[in-house]
Amino acid sequence: MLSEAQVHALLEARHGDPFAALGLHADADGVLWVRAMLPGATSVVVHDTATGRRIAGLALRDERGLFEGTLPRRRQRFDYRLQVTWADGQHGRYADAYAHGPLIDDADLHYLSEGTHLRPFEVLGAIPMRLGEGVYAVDGVRFAVWAPNAQRISVVGSFNNWDGRRHPMRSRGASGVWELWVPHAAVGDAYHFEIVAADGRLLPLKADPYARACQLPPAQASIVAPMPGRKPLSAERAAANARGAPMSIYELHAGSWRRHPDGSYHDWDMLATSLPGYVADLGFTHIELLPITEHPFSGSWGYQTLGQYAATARFGSPEGFSRFVDACHAQGIGVLLDWVPAHFPSDAFGLAQFDGTALYEYADLREGYHKDWNTLIFNFARREVRNFLAGSALFWVERFGLDGLRVDAVASMLYRDYSRQPGEWVPNVHGGRENLEAISLLQRVNEILGAETPGAVTLAEESTAFPKVSAPTWAGGLGFHYKWNMGWMHDTLAYMAQDPVHRRYHHHQMTFGLVYAYSENFVLPLSHDEVVHGKGSLLSKMPGDEWQRFANLRAYYGFMWAHPGKKLLFMGQEFAQPGEWNHEAELPWGLLADPKHAGVHALLRDLNRLYRQRPALHQLDTESAGFEWIDAEDADHSVYSWLRRDAAGQMVLVVCNLTPVPREGWRLGVPDQAGSPAVWREALNTDSAHYGGSNLGNGAARLAVQAVPAHGRARSIVLTLPPLATLYLTPDA
Repeated sequence: MLSEAQVHALLEARHGDPFAALGLHADADGVLWVRAMLPGATSVVVHDTATGRRIAGLALRDERGLFEGTLPRRRQRFDYRLQVTWADGQHGRYADAYAHGPLIDDADLHYLSEGTHLRPFEVLGAIPMRLGEGVYAVDGVRFAVWAPNAQRISVVGSFNNWDGRRHPMRSRGASGVWELWVPHAAVGDAYHFEIVAADGRLLPLKADPYARACQLPPAQASIVAPMPGRKPLSAERAAANARGAPMSIYELHAGSWRRHPDGSYHDWDMLATSLPGYVADLGFTHIELLPITEHPFSGSWGYQTLGQYAATARFGSPEGFSRFVDACHAQGIGVLLDWVPAHFPSDAFGLAQFDGTALYEYADLREGYHKDWNTLIFNFARREVRNFLAGSALFWVERFGLDGLRVDAVASMLYRDYSRQPGEWVPNVHGGRENLEAISLLQRVNEILGAETPGAVTLAEESTAFPKVSAPTWAGGLGFHYKWNMGWMHDTLAYMAQDPVHRRYHHHQMTFGLVYAYSENFVLPLSHDEVVHGKGSLLSKMPGDEWQRFANLRAYYGFMWAHPGKKLLFMGQEFAQPGEWNHEAELPWGLLADPKHAGVHALLRDLNRLYRQRPALHQLDTESAGFEWIDAEDADHSVYSWLRRDAAGQMVLVVCNLTPVPREGWRLGVPDQAGSPAVWREALNTDSAHYGGSNLGNGAARLAVQAVPAHGRARSIVLTLPPLATLYLTPDA
């Protein structure tokens, strides 16, 4: 018999080892006892699983729900079921969670503690699992959670009336892992972890850090979900992600691209019927989704996530997201996902003070708190936290067949003094400002993805001059494939915001990007960050009257698509949305009925078509051999001209006139080497009437090369430069 102290510990969910008290046990005389904690039950009977026969009834030891009894004439353990009658008259036959030994291998615990488990999500979290075979088979869920400083943990959910006394978990010792297989729990069940801290405090119910699904916010429970299978990228997708391939990314927020008339979200399956086709029609090669991991506050756009392994319930199930990715791939569109390993919100049900201590976050606020975002910083020095984050990166790419990850806020991870004043940060072990642990984490993530998901890519949102972001780790780099070129974005937008009469004084802002263009593999980003928080839309940044604003924007897009670097454009800017992005409403699609906006839309389609068709515009993006200035110094006229080349030497000639002054008879130097084109023809003109322009230009005219020197070259052509326009010229076959 249990002592009264043990009984009270069980009834108050304070027992340190529930497996030593509950389930089937033999006493000192070899007599078998069965004990079960079943609050709300009126009777419990033990049945032999093999025969179905009644063995014995259990007595109610305490009215709060503890039942126990001996089994007559039994001297060895056997498989049994508990026939339970509840106070409301319902009854059922159940397997006993406390009739089983540990299920997590010691090797898994070792690798988790070491921080080297490649797939921690296969061990921790809620894993649907069948135990036994034949008549003994029972379906259930193995719950496991890492909380090394907890005194007691119970899994509570829809399967046990959210009663922490029903399913206290087994501690796996020094690993800090707690586990319990709950029979009859199933996919779709809601659950939380009920945690008692080391000091005896009952913490707020905690969501599962490794949950693969969650309730729709503001509800907070985790949901048992199937484990997705692996989805390797096809050879075609891997080729489409290669460095020499065209990459034109359409960045979007799934919650505000389209909405139902009542304002509700489209789910993944509905988005799959329209979004991939729209993006493919415009000629983009990839989409980049703002974070779709579960997050409590919609206004964070997903950047304050608490579900590193869970697709948000706002758009349906994880299976729906997987189908959406497949639909994109079927249209030839790659899928990149914004991934946020830098920080997390401090909501009480989440990771903050998870087991009553600073577990996932740094304990010192000088290391663990983001003043800018009012969030907590992951403890990049802790092995288990690093494993949690690296596992999340692999989970999304490997299990959903993603083309890659765009890693958010990398700069905030790299520097310990990020957005901090002297005295507000803690130096590294060498006295420096770099966060060495975060750096090594990013390198590990990129190494894991490179080894386990060949063909996938990673992109860093990194806003400083940190070296070798896109260099391989074996060369001392961070291992990303690409880095966002934030400097190019700031410089060129600042230039375009100038009245054309003043642009001559800022000429270098459009050329400076070429000074460092090959120091990294760059993406040119015109992202969501540039059209929020009072910054206005891209169109609103442009100077002049309405016609000039549209012409400026079209010329700028032409400049961008011809500049070395992969392309990224946020949704709505493809049709010159005039106002800032509003995450609470769908895009203003009605603007496409306006010829001015439809013209920009048509231009983006043609820019993407030309960009993809002409290897000279993308193949050598990261090599200096792919670019050559013709004239970078004509500040007086605000004219820029350059050549793009591919590996075979094929060329595209680009000229930008960024003043509203048309320039007739403009002489432009052209290549004069053997084999250079003898005739050029206009392939795209952003001032075309088709795009809403004045239709000034060169039309179908054959621009013959003349033996007249210009721009330091022996030969030249004469052409017309439209106002506020970019021209693409290609050799005339």
